[in-house]
Amino acid sequence: MGSARNETVTGVGLALGGIFSVQIASAFAVPVFERIGPAATAWLRLCWAAAIFVAIARPRLAKLPRRDLASAAALGVVSAANSMMFFEAIARIPLATAVAIEFLGPLSVAVWRRTGPWGLAWPPLAFAGVLLVTQPWHGDVNVAGVLLSLGAGAGWGAYIVLTQRVGDRFHGLAGLAIAMPVAALVATPVGIAQAWGHLDGTTLLFCAGVALIFPVASYTLELNALRKLDTATFGTLMSIEPAAALLVGAIGLHQIPDAGQMLGVLFVTVAAIGAARTGQRETAAAPESTRSMNADVLPK
Repeated sequence: MGSARNETVTGVGLALGGIFSVQIASAFAVPVFERIGPAATAWLRLCWAAAIFVAIARPRLAKLPRRDLASAAALGVVSAANSMMFFEAIARIPLATAVAIEFLGPLSVAVWRRTGPWGLAWPPLAFAGVLLVTQPWHGDVNVAGVLLSLGAGAGWGAYIVLTQRVGDRFHGLAGLAIAMPVAALVATPVGIAQAWGHLDGTTLLFCAGVALIFPVASYTLELNALRKLDTATFGTLMSIEPAAALLVGAIGLHQIPDAGQMLGVLFVTVAAIGAARTGQRETAAAPESTRSMNADVLPK
């Protein structure tokens, strides 16, 4: 009992650390957008993350099953798409608004895995929250920002599913050491096109610092949290992400929401918590052969 409780407490701490590291790094990245562009910022961040994860984990690809490699590569593709679309979104709309819309992705995963009729009650509440956050009746909604946030939300939902799979199949950070180079490669064409002629040493170093926070710290924290928590618990913790974005956006970017937008974030958060509590993860241990192969990937 005590061991299980310690595991849960540790998992909660890891998840909360991941939540705030994502939002803080996103706020830090916004000023770089004017220099090289949002997609280019995401690309540089992924390049640095790939280099860091490979240096730490040093994955031995020849020893890994193709199925596991495919899962890690898929996580890389999804991470690239999610990162670029999210950064393009927050270049157009406030951070809290983008995260509230983006959260429809994880919410959909939780509803899809619902274990009771209550699961269907949460999407309407979340949709009402998104309407309050975006306030389309004012007529000045940035449609591109909303659509990019929705695309990032789809990527976030797929990221959760794939991260669980990668976390089950790989030891330590080996899965991320494969996924991040794939993500950097996928983002390269758009990143280079946007950054061409605008790169300098200061920008490169700043993006390295952002990469250490997100995705290196955040992905590592979330990956290890998912190893200790079931989907319902993890999803409930992730449900405070819109509120965290609102707080970080207000403090770091001076994006002060009005009362309606704050209520919208509350609606999305409540819907996400409810959906997470009606969804469960079916825990399945990784095959022994996979665990033994991956045990050699990360130095102890």
